[in-house]
Amino acid sequence: MLFDFASKTKMVEREKALPGRSEPRPVPSTHFVLGTPLQGPFPDGYQTAVVGMGCYWGAERTFWQTPGVYTTAVGYAGGFTPNPTYEEVCTAKTGHTEAVLVVFDPEKISYEEILKTFWENHDPTQAMRQGNDVGTQYRSAIYTTTPEQAEIAAATKETFEARLREAGYGPIATEIAPLDTFYYESDDVHQQYLAKVPNGYCGLGGTGVSCPVGLSA
Repeated sequence: MLFDFASKTKMVEREKALPGRSEPRPVPSTHFVLGTPLQGPFPDGYQTAVVGMGCYWGAERTFWQTPGVYTTAVGYAGGFTPNPTYEEVCTAKTGHTEAVLVVFDPEKISYEEILKTFWENHDPTQAMRQGNDVGTQYRSAIYTTTPEQAEIAAATKETFEARLREAGYGPIATEIAPLDTFYYESDDVHQQYLAKVPNGYCGLGGTGVSCPVGLSA
């Protein structure tokens, strides 16, 4: 048991990661709930956020229910294996975390408000796990697409970490890094899973601590 825990929570080295495949895997075309496309091009002026909050089923539902969000999709980021499968990611030998792509209208919701939803709806103080879900694929992460996003991510982390400390929590373990590649999950059932399987598993849970917005500037 201890060996399994250690092997799942230790990041694989790049040279030991699974080889993956060079060709992208097919992606479902349409969001099951919103009816919007899962892949771009997206409307002019819309922005993209990529985050990991543990199991991506519950995380994706949280965002597709958020006003101002145009579309969402689940996939993988932060690892080494190109175009991985779900089964490969579950081995902890790809380096990826389960991630959610969130496309939003900045006229209706800001990136900072997207991150407020992110911080409040999981426990970012847990390293390489989220609740009963254990492993590198469940790590908390923000993958930024612009320097401005990186600044906002760092600022909101600092602000929320102070609030968590006041509530008795430890330091935030969230990985914040520039996005390399977001790999879509091609298996249709995983996309918008909790709309297709309403009673399906959702391990998402926050700390109960509120993250203020409007302070990152």
